[in-house]
Amino acid sequence: MICYNNTIMPIANRTARLLVRNKKTLAIAESCTGGLLSNLLTNLPGSSKFFRLSIIPYANQFKTILLKVSDKILKTKGAVSKETVLIMAKNIRSLAKTDFGLSVSGIAGPGGATKIKPVGLVYIGLSSGKKTTCKKFIFKGSRAQIKKQAANAALELLLKQLNNQRNHILKSV
Repeated sequence: MICYNNTIMPIANRTARLLVRNKKTLAIAESCTGGLLSNLLTNLPGSSKFFRLSIIPYANQFKTILLKVSDKILKTKGAVSKETVLIMAKNIRSLAKTDFGLSVSGIAGPGGATKIKPVGLVYIGLSSGKKTTCKKFIFKGSRAQIKKQAANAALELLLKQLNNQRNHILKSV
């Protein structure tokens, strides 16, 4: 059982609670967050009820090998792009046979930025059986702060989706 003894639950707890309540499963492909997102969820007792798989394809070759992001996409759009995270989210969900696939790719800094892709640029993808979406963010702060903001934003995106599904179910009953 997942413990929720805080009066104000952190976002990871709220997300986990809805995943368990709705009997939904999750797989994650995260690059710039380096496992932080998966760590936030697997720190919770009972996370095995919803958490199935995490891949950290930091190097592009593993985005290609493990998640089938084409070399063409990586060369033309880049690892930090809408196109890449959409494929990552969809394919991690398919690989793990989960209800949701969540993906993160970005530039945490301090290096790796360009004029077009600044430090703090992060794309987050979310795939369910019905659709795959992406959201773009530009975060500010240190490398650690950007990683934390990206992980929290990914959880918020998933939490919003779970709440939308829950509200849809409640309205149709």
